[in-house]
Amino acid sequence: MALILNIIWFVFGGGFVAWLLWVVLGGLLFLTVVGIPFGFASFRIAGFAAFPFGKELVDSRAVGEERVLGTGLANFLWIILAGIWLAISHILAGATLCLTIIGIPFGFAHFRLATVCFAPLGKRAVPK
Repeated sequence: MALILNIIWFVFGGGFVAWLLWVVLGGLLFLTVVGIPFGFASFRIAGFAAFPFGKELVDSRAVGEERVLGTGLANFLWIILAGIWLAISHILAGATLCLTIIGIPFGFAHFRLATVCFAPLGKRAVPK
């Protein structure tokens, strides 16, 4: 079922657009030295944005990885500079999709993407 939802999401639910925008954002962030960690996080989230069904984003400490020093401060800067705007766009897309019964699962996928917009560093996509 997750495969079918992922295919429909990628084609009709905004998955391709979300993936493309996260990849472009990651590429732009790689243009600066300071943005490189955010670029890596954007690429990880782009993979989740393309195919979110059957996966969930968890803190990297939950999968046994060490948290990098300064991640909290970097996430705070991310929220102010980019996160709030990305979250608003995902919330608006999710609310629009929730107007129809068929779009409700896709709207919830956008809401899940909106939550990660506030703290992308230190997140990993894992199977549910």
